[in-house]
Amino acid sequence: MSPEQNNKNESEAAKCTTLAASMDILTKHITRALEDLDVDSVSDMLDIILDANNIFVMGTGRSGLVGRAFATRLMHLGLRVYVVGESTTPALRKGDVAVAISGSGETMSIVDLGKVIKEIGATLVVVTSNPGSSLGRMADITVKIFGRSKDGGGDYLARHLLGQYAKLSELAPLGTTFEISALVFLDAAIAELMTRMGKQSADLEEMHDKLQ
Repeated sequence: MSPEQNNKNESEAAKCTTLAASMDILTKHITRALEDLDVDSVSDMLDIILDANNIFVMGTGRSGLVGRAFATRLMHLGLRVYVVGESTTPALRKGDVAVAISGSGETMSIVDLGKVIKEIGATLVVVTSNPGSSLGRMADITVKIFGRSKDGGGDYLARHLLGQYAKLSELAPLGTTFEISALVFLDAAIAELMTRMGKQSADLEEMHDKLQ
């Protein structure tokens, strides 16, 4: 092989090394999240969702986007679900359930909403990396998802994998590991709900927006 070909191969191998390292870290975080998952709390969460009159999903920033994706799938299951903050979202009442998604569990706006939910007497389910947080402590059900939140919680695995803390922000910025793990977890929760409800993919397709 010519020196030029060797140089080309080395150049190709050097491409996207950060991307590959980041995907590797995220994959390992998802595996760790599964290993750490308390299936009893997850089962309780799903029972509460199925028994609720209405389901309200809330989160801010990227966690809010994860919540919207979860709400969409709940709608596809035929459940009555709303995203907190939308203009068409009705008032929450006793008998309803709110699912709050927050890596740190300390996002001020979500903590304040959690207090209101408890005052109303509705059920609060919290998906977080920090069960001991303000939001986690007030929850009726807390599901812990291993992941790095914006306050740096859950960084040990990433530090271990990388060998140094300095590059963590490059490979897994801010709350990425929590948000990705939460997204995968909530999609898997939909699959479990499908089984419990006797639903098939075709049933979800019937509820899909045909105007898109």
